[in-house]
Amino acid sequence: MRVRVPVSQDNSRPTMSRRGVLRMGAAAAVAGTATATVGAAPAAASGGFAHPGMLHTQADFERMAAAVKADRAPYKAGYAVLAANSHAQSTWKPNPLAKVVRGGDGTNVGTLYHDVHAAYQNALRWKVTGESAHADAARDILNAWSAVLTSVDGNADRFIAAGLHGYQFANAAEIMRGYPGFELARFQKMLVDVFYKESSDFLAHHNGAYLTNYWGSWDLLSIACVLATGILCDDQGKVDEAVTYFKTGKGNGSVKNLITHIHPGGLGQWVEVGRDQGHATLGVGLAGAIAEMAWNQGIDLYGYDDNRLLKGFEYVAKWNLGQDVPYTSWTWKYGAPGIWGGSQTLAAPSTASRGDLRPIWESIYNHYVNRRGLDAPYVTAFAEKVRPEGGGGNYGEGGGYDQLGFGTLAFTRPKVIVSAASPTPAQSTATGAGGKTTATQEPTPAGAEDTRAQGGSGQDLAASGAGGVAAVAATGVLAIAGGLIALRRRNARDNG
Repeated sequence: MRVRVPVSQDNSRPTMSRRGVLRMGAAAAVAGTATATVGAAPAAASGGFAHPGMLHTQADFERMAAAVKADRAPYKAGYAVLAANSHAQSTWKPNPLAKVVRGGDGTNVGTLYHDVHAAYQNALRWKVTGESAHADAARDILNAWSAVLTSVDGNADRFIAAGLHGYQFANAAEIMRGYPGFELARFQKMLVDVFYKESSDFLAHHNGAYLTNYWGSWDLLSIACVLATGILCDDQGKVDEAVTYFKTGKGNGSVKNLITHIHPGGLGQWVEVGRDQGHATLGVGLAGAIAEMAWNQGIDLYGYDDNRLLKGFEYVAKWNLGQDVPYTSWTWKYGAPGIWGGSQTLAAPSTASRGDLRPIWESIYNHYVNRRGLDAPYVTAFAEKVRPEGGGGNYGEGGGYDQLGFGTLAFTRPKVIVSAASPTPAQSTATGAGGKTTATQEPTPAGAEDTRAQGGSGQDLAASGAGGVAAVAATGVLAIAGGLIALRRRNARDNG
């Protein structure tokens, strides 16, 4: 990974579906209306998978399209960066390979990631503009690769290629799901047989090395690929595999090993900050992508373990903004059993690549500040520094393609504060010809009050602590859809 770039539910009242909440938010963004507070959490995955439902939902696409059409800032600037990117042109032609190699002789991974980003960027432009030429270009790239690719090879870096570009490719395919001529089943098979296979194997075996040998970003890119594969393939087992590893895995990418110490002031020490900042920020981008994909399937990893990710994001942002952070010495144990081994104690944050710019902060900022109403001062400052975010092709070769980017366009949202006291009814969607999406809501049974997210307990739904309640209450805006009741119940629980 060489980096060169720099809602408890009141059943006596009608509830609002999460898709309705997001549409309301899109309308607010276009009209410039005031903050709204609603009592809703992510769509529940237990009722089936939501599509599109990785980094973006249909409501997100509707918000982007309406805002760009209305020339609203900052969407307009975000779209301008996308439209100017060479990868986002409908004239892009795919260059599929039977074998992709990263690391060692015959490295050719650049051919893959250029096409992956071209597929994603054209798919995104189609969703914003409705221009079918971009949809055709994205479809043709996806089809060309699924017809040819059989393996990802190389030295240990093959796991990087599989994880990074597997989850990115899956996101492009998710956008194109249902588009005429897109060979979804063939693409799903390729994703499982080529990308998921390597990523799942890495999480299980870590290439035969000690669990701690590989840094957190290696685990995170593998988690991202496994999760994205599960969503694209409607495979709950794969989603559970990714979520379980994120929460309780033994490697450096599971959340409690990723963020090793919680310091006073809500700063969480990020494991790779002691290594260098290029890899630390790579991990931030991957963790943010994992959390957003999970959120859109009704699983809140953003808020897991009392917002542990937020504390880590704030720590990395603060250090890379040039400010001091506390640091507890951490020992890295490396090697492979019976072959070699050693350790290195890191005693201070690294200054290597400090201040690197990556298009990773908008999604994180908009979740915690605008979607949840929490304070994230250092994330906010870094998002402002990078805005408007570009994507692959805007940040140099190599590490410039580690993230899909364009967050100013894709993730900017009005302040629609989501209380996470209970899930809303699941949304099942179907995308038909021309990209039109219909949604059907699976109603919550009368009298039901289920506080569990898919795959875990109530804490999965972002128990943000008293600070989260205070942030919502401080808005001074009347909560709707049972939100006031949600706040009272949650406040009682947090103080109990």
